[in-house]
Formats: sequence, C-alpha cells, structure tokens
Amino acid sequence: MEALSFSPTDIDELASHFSALSAKVPLHPIADATEYDEAVRVLNALLDVGAADEAHPLAGLVTALGEFIGDFDDAHYSLPDASPAEVLRAIMDEHGIKQSDLPEIGSQGVVSEILNGKRELNARQIRDVSKRFGVSPAVFFPA
Repeated sequence: MEALSFSPTDIDELASHFSALSAKVPLHPIADATEYDEAVRVLNALLDVGAADEAHPLAGLVTALGEFIGDFDDAHYSLPDASPAEVLRAIMDEHGIKQSDLPEIGSQGVVSEILNGKRELNARQIRDVSKRFGVSPAVFFPA
C-alpha cells in the first residue's frame, strides 16, 4: 500500500477545515455528559436536515458522530441488547401509550408493522421519537 503524503499547504488546509468543522461538530471521543448532550444535539440537527440518507453529503459525519455517541453509551450506560422494535415497545410501556399514540411514527398500522418486525424505523421516525421521549437516537441502532 502506497503511503499518502501531504504538503505543508495540504496540512494547513486540512487543519483549517478540521478546526472549522470541530467548532460545529464534536469530532472526538466524548469525555463527559455535557459533551454527550452536545453531540446528541448536533446529531439531531444533522438528522433534521436529512443527513441520515446515505446519499447526503453529510452522511459520513452522521456515522462518525453516531460512533462517538455509541462508544460513550457503551462505556457509561448499560443498554440491553434489544432490537429497535423492542426499544420502541419498552418506551411505549414505560409511558403507558398505545400504538395509536405515536403520530411521530405514523398510523397505528405502521406502528404495528414496526413492532412486529415487518417494517423498520426510518431516520425521521427515530429523530421524532427520540425528541419526544428525550432519548438518544443511538438506542434505536442495534449493537
């Protein structure tokens, strides 16, 4: 494999772009709850603009930020191995809500299909349910 080399100009340009991006997006391992909250806030904002779509120019940024959030979750929170449908069902049980009480997802029929494994949650649904119940979108991504 051929080694990649950078000129001093390349390094300066990369450093400048990285600094500008890092001022908006926490692109480093998350150290504490404050950084975690900020990373989740930024991830939600990226999801709001459609960056969960693999064709979106910021899709790689969503993936990287999701990894940092997931790593922090793994290290600090005991999340059971659960499918997105199981997580959704647990949230519904915890809040005493029925399938028809989730307009963020869709009709009662759509919620039923998700809970029965016939349909997957999409990025918009994950974003909206996460906001409503104050949970990290990462809980809907199986380990």
